[in-house]
Amino acid sequence: MMGCVVSLEAALLPCLLAMEELQHIDCSTHSSFQFGGEMAEHAKEFMEAAKKLHLYFISLQREDQQSQKEMLQKEISNVEEELKTKSDLIKKHEKLIQGLRKELSCQLDKCVTEVERV
Repeated sequence: MMGCVVSLEAALLPCLLAMEELQHIDCSTHSSFQFGGEMAEHAKEFMEAAKKLHLYFISLQREDQQSQKEMLQKEISNVEEELKTKSDLIKKHEKLIQGLRKELSCQLDKCVTEVERV
């Protein structure tokens, strides 16, 4: 990125200097055609450097979008894994509850039988 910025600055500086010089020179002593050609060349270099910088920022934006996509995919995967773990835990607890209900039912039957005997 710094290379793009340096090339952009390097292309802009002559353009600015040429514009400054253009403001201070006497049009009758210099050929405006030659000076205009220099300005056009500096402007062209500046535009090329600006394009490179623009493409660089577009590539950064694409990388950021891809990393966001990957981050969301990881998040989804983590949430799915957590959901699976919790579902397994719920099934395990349901089995334990069923076992406890059977055991309590057996104990209740024993108690009822004992009370009926007395």
